[in-house]
Amino acid sequence: MGRKSSMATAAVFVVLASTLTTYASTTYTVGDSIGWQVPTSNSNLYDDWADNKTFVVGDDLLFKFITGEHDVAEVTEPGYDACTNTDTISIDNKGPVKITLKRTGDHYFICTYPGHCPAGQKLKVQVRSETGDTTPGVLSPPRNVASSLVVTNSLVFVSIATFVLLC
Repeated sequence: MGRKSSMATAAVFVVLASTLTTYASTTYTVGDSIGWQVPTSNSNLYDDWADNKTFVVGDDLLFKFITGEHDVAEVTEPGYDACTNTDTISIDNKGPVKITLKRTGDHYFICTYPGHCPAGQKLKVQVRSETGDTTPGVLSPPRNVASSLVVTNSLVFVSIATFVLLC
């Protein structure tokens, strides 16, 4: 009877270990090879760039720009719509800048240099949780591949060791 119980426990460990999911954050270079600059021919460049991407909490946006020529400010929706930095959440003026998306919902970024935002140097991204939720302000635990792998590998090792010892 004890052997069957131990085998059942080992089986539970194996099932738990196999169901753990590991996540890796993604770093997106805003504008890809173009980087963060005033669009020259398509004022919707950054909207078009973001359209085919799925952003989740924990992902990073990398804004590549030359210091002194551009900056990146996270602003409110009214600030984004009006291209003003009166409702600035944060601003970085030394490129490149990596911004981690820490909450769900819409995030708005502009360049505050005169004329840049109205010419299209602005970006709106919709951030989801790992489960797909876009409710504004929902925080998801950061995705950490290293710690997830340690947990997964530890459970697999313990499961195998337990199974071998019990057989």
